[in-house]
Amino acid sequence: MLFVFFLFVCFKQVELHVHLDGAIKPETILHFGKKRGIPLPGDTVEDLLELISYSEPLTLTQFLEKFALYMPAIAGDRDAVRRIAYEFVETKAKEGVIYVEVRYSPHLLANCKVHPVPWDQEEGDLTPDEVVHLVNQGLQDGERDFNIKARSILCCMRHMPSWSLEVVELCKKYQNNTVVAIDLAGDELVSETFPEHRKAYEEAERCGIHRTVHAGEVGPPSVIKEAINVLKTERIGHGYHVLEDPALYRELLSKKMHFETCPWSSILTGACDPDFRKHPLIQFRKDKANYSLNTDDPLVFNSSIETDYRIAKQSLDFTEEEFKRVNINAAQSSFLPEKEKKELLSKLYEAYGMVPNNPS
Repeated sequence: MLFVFFLFVCFKQVELHVHLDGAIKPETILHFGKKRGIPLPGDTVEDLLELISYSEPLTLTQFLEKFALYMPAIAGDRDAVRRIAYEFVETKAKEGVIYVEVRYSPHLLANCKVHPVPWDQEEGDLTPDEVVHLVNQGLQDGERDFNIKARSILCCMRHMPSWSLEVVELCKKYQNNTVVAIDLAGDELVSETFPEHRKAYEEAERCGIHRTVHAGEVGPPSVIKEAINVLKTERIGHGYHVLEDPALYRELLSKKMHFETCPWSSILTGACDPDFRKHPLIQFRKDKANYSLNTDDPLVFNSSIETDYRIAKQSLDFTEEEFKRVNINAAQSSFLPEKEKKELLSKLYEAYGMVPNNPS
């Protein structure tokens, strides 16, 4: 336990897979619910967390339903959108994270000219474009105040292909103005990748926009193959079920494909067997795969990065050297420009007492 605590307070960490709308402070939800007159399932932090958060496995669909309980208090409000981005950076800085890539759907945080309007809200006047601008402001203010580097990834949603071409245009507009990549999120059991998703990813590749895809979290290895071969992804969000296709797994190991893994999330969404002795991360660790440790949706899982580090240490037998290797992997696989990536790696090597460019 002391070892994990030491890691938590002393280790400099890199996080690549965390959702902004799944990382909101409950106090902020209560504030905007009251301010906007939007009913919530609880009047106190404790009551709210009791209904929003959970600690026993659910299905991915049941997990996604949690967002409808609180997002109406945030979506469509300018002050709320900017504030949650700012507070997110503050939280990550307190956790010891020095670089984070946070992802979100601009359309789910807006409620104007978005059909269907998320969570059955009355349509307002906040557009997806303005959402990105507000999130950028919050992240940049947080960087300034908390000495942390924060970048963002814009999400397409599998069930809403009509949004995807606008998402890639927003990536182009705000490229390197915090936005560093495009993602495809949502229920991966949606049976087809719509043409709009493919066109968005083709445009992203053409314009030099980095690409990641949620794949192999609850879906089969074929979803991962599609992410690689059709969407030309550079990283895989989760990817646990790749082990069901040994040939594909060997191929991705040889290519050093990065897996954005989330240990606690993988249990609570039903993605992996709750018996940690069978967790795919054990195989990833043995094979020295390229992967990172991430929180995914800490509000819903009532967790922090410490939770995932503690699980990795106590249930997956991680050593201090593996924690270092994983964070260096994350930095190397980040979507930062090369100069900034080298600067980030130098900070990690210095913090870990390692020689720069030492193979990890």
